[in-house]
Amino acid sequence: MTTATVGAREGDAAVVAARVLMAAIFLVAGTRKLMTYGATLGYFAKLGIPLPDVVLPLTIALEIGGGLLLVAGWRVKWVASALALFTLATAFAAHAFWSADAAQFNAQLNNFLKNVAMVGGFLLLIVHARATGTVR
Repeated sequence: MTTATVGAREGDAAVVAARVLMAAIFLVAGTRKLMTYGATLGYFAKLGIPLPDVVLPLTIALEIGGGLLLVAGWRVKWVASALALFTLATAFAAHAFWSADAAQFNAQLNNFLKNVAMVGGFLLLIVHARATGTVR
């Protein structure tokens, strides 16, 4: 076994770990939305999300389905792209720190920045998938 082979295996393991870690938040969030469907529907309406009764099931499907597909490594470039766009849109729609009251400012800023950082992680997964020709 060469050093290059060992390095490639370690890199592959790191990418799998990254996919699992990136997926975890979506699997938990989607499951929680499903378990608290009525309350989440009200929250979506409070946020001003149009057609919350249509958007909520789509959001749950994207979070759980996208999370599972990301863990499985299926079409990583496309799944990571969809989750990146969703995560960035969520940052602006649900974590508007610029209009939050003083009590919520820090929490909303942290969540906004967390979403932006996650988009950066998705960009790395996309670049890696393109570079390695991952098509699964």
